[in-house]
Amino acid sequence: MDLAGVSIFLLVGCLSLLMLGTVQKRRKQGIGKLPPGPTGLPFLGNILQLNSKDIFLSLNKLSEKYGSLFTIHMGSDPVVVLCGYEAVKEALNERGEDFAGRGSLPMLDRVTRSHGVIGSNGERWKQLRRFSLMTLRNFGMGKRSIEERIQEEAQFLVEELRKTEELPFDPTFFLSRSVSNVICSIVFGDRFDYEDKNFLILLGLLNDFFRLFSTVWVQFYNFFPNVMEYLPGLHKRVVKDGAQMMAFVAERVKKHQETLDPNSPRDFIDCFLIKMEKEKDNPQSEFSTEALVVNTFDLFSAGTETVSTTLRYGLLILLKHPEVEAKLHEEIDRVIGRNRCPSIEDRNEMPYTEAVIHEIQRFIDIIPLAVPHAVTRDIKFREYVIPKGTTIYPMLSSVLSDPKLFPNPESFDPNHFLDANGCFKRNDAFMPFSAGRRICIGEGLARMEIFLFITTILQNFDLKSVVDLKEIDLNPEMSGITRVPRRYSLRLLAR
Repeated sequence: MDLAGVSIFLLVGCLSLLMLGTVQKRRKQGIGKLPPGPTGLPFLGNILQLNSKDIFLSLNKLSEKYGSLFTIHMGSDPVVVLCGYEAVKEALNERGEDFAGRGSLPMLDRVTRSHGVIGSNGERWKQLRRFSLMTLRNFGMGKRSIEERIQEEAQFLVEELRKTEELPFDPTFFLSRSVSNVICSIVFGDRFDYEDKNFLILLGLLNDFFRLFSTVWVQFYNFFPNVMEYLPGLHKRVVKDGAQMMAFVAERVKKHQETLDPNSPRDFIDCFLIKMEKEKDNPQSEFSTEALVVNTFDLFSAGTETVSTTLRYGLLILLKHPEVEAKLHEEIDRVIGRNRCPSIEDRNEMPYTEAVIHEIQRFIDIIPLAVPHAVTRDIKFREYVIPKGTTIYPMLSSVLSDPKLFPNPESFDPNHFLDANGCFKRNDAFMPFSAGRRICIGEGLARMEIFLFITTILQNFDLKSVVDLKEIDLNPEMSGITRVPRRYSLRLLAR
């Protein structure tokens, strides 16, 4: 047999094995009565019916036919999709324990090896989440000590922004450096100088990592990890970026081990090391050096990228809507003035600013599908039976754009969070941090940062677009696991 014949034989054999595996997997999953959904192809599932540039739009289209609860197949694996506020609330809030698992996301597993508070499951996740929440609170998350750190970093940011001298600039790394320094002070014990070369390399890797996570390469890896692992592509760069960032964290951990004082913990790493020592004889303990490195990476990466992207997107929206910026300036001048730093207490007297910040988070919809969940046991949900381990997509986009709760969901409108008297109005469908047992552990810190950074910037500067307002495009550059805004430049005029 010639080389071509051997190649064809091997290809047919591989495809046959893959299809056989698919059939066997679906038979095993037949114990459940999953919600209806579109018919998929063997091995491929429904991926040809999904727009890789914006999966949410494809899923939203399917929900028009199949309702608020339906099943798709990502490759050979079934995924139950939840659409709309009622379905997501019922699952994550009312049945929180049942939906508390972390769903299949092979690229995340590849990078973190299922360690860390984001990607782990079961007892490992419970131990790490409980410890992380307690430690962040002890270091002042939601308390004045963290507020003071943010205020200080916001002033460093203002000084850097003044150096732009009203010339056009890309705000990406200005915002990333400042936001990252807040979480760095918590997990590493100190902040970095803005010109620190290692710090800039780290932020460059992180920015690249998150952008690539929303590309079609990573989506295909998540569908077919066993195949994509052996193929070249941008997904390989994600793994490389992740490994380099993990190495940076591991080096910081090593330095902490050499200088640790158990009686005086400096930061999150010290607290974790102390916990490791206390539990070294406990065979059920999930506290290890590997868990420490990945957990610190989780906190650092999520605490940097999501907040800085929200701020970057927020400034772009304000450029597009100068009338909103003008009202923010008026409220900031009236409540805070020009001679003191904004504080968290000011939020109570600034309903319009609070409404704008909430609307920014709702409108940009930064994690449209949420990080996948999974059911922790065989459950009956409504009239269906969902087997243990089934991946769940609670579509946060469908909640944040639910027309029953937000009258003009496609438009940026702060009135979504204001009542007839101009007072701030809460909305239970506001879930940018997800909901239930897997809600973001850094929600309090993130909300504090967004408020203090935005108000400090606007207290000191007027935003000016370098293009006609009609040319400002608020649609994301890419939309996968996260939504990434388009690159842009702006000018800042001192007030």
